[in-house]
Amino acid sequence: MERLPAQQTDGPYRIALVCLGNICRSPMAHVVLADHLDRAGLAAKVEVSSAGTGGWHVGKPMDPRAATALVGEGYDPTAHRARQYDAGWLETHDVVLVMDRANLADVGTHERVALFRDFDPVDRGGEVPDPYYGGDDGFGEVLSMVERTSAAIVDALQRRDRTGTTA
Repeated sequence: MERLPAQQTDGPYRIALVCLGNICRSPMAHVVLADHLDRAGLAAKVEVSSAGTGGWHVGKPMDPRAATALVGEGYDPTAHRARQYDAGWLETHDVVLVMDRANLADVGTHERVALFRDFDPVDRGGEVPDPYYGGDDGFGEVLSMVERTSAAIVDALQRRDRTGTTA
């Protein structure tokens, strides 16, 4: 996916971010993208959600290592509670961005589904690696990917907002 799909619902443009358990990658992306949108003045025009394909962490806060990485860069992770992805989100969200190809297989092929890093200016189409079973460094690496990709998504949304077309 090189462009954001057209808006299919009234109200804000809705973006869903999906990983495996919704305690590391997708909540980090959620917090960062929401912050970037707020700073760009788009918070009222774009709504961000995140979820995991698995339900074993539902209701729990994000992994403490993910939260620590976010806090270290000035983000607030405290509001996050894990949710499970529902196939109905394809009807209620304008785009579903998954963190890796396993998540893509779980969510399924659809014109509104893509890899999050399809928007990464450094490694377009790459995967966001799951840092859960690794060390703290993995969370910093994920945060770097998430920040630059979120900035690119915000740029695409700003172009879309200025021109009224998908960017």
